[in-house]
Amino acid sequence: MVLIYKTIYLFDWQFYHRKFMAKILELIGLGLIAIMFAAFVGFIPGVENGLSPVFWICAGGTLAIIIYRKKLRDKQETK
Repeated sequence: MVLIYKTIYLFDWQFYHRKFMAKILELIGLGLIAIMFAAFVGFIPGVENGLSPVFWICAGGTLAIIIYRKKLRDKQETK
């Protein structure tokens, strides 16, 4: 019996499962927004409320996801 192994790359996986990857990115983005809100209001113990580093890290991550998704949509529209 001959087994052929194919190395699984994230980009190959993304190409074949775009809708699943999009849903995962949406869930990660919603999680980041929830953490960002909790950090801003002060629900997280040990983190000062307001514009703390946790807030800015989550805001940057959310912005990165939005930009990445926009580039993917633009790339799909040009095809």
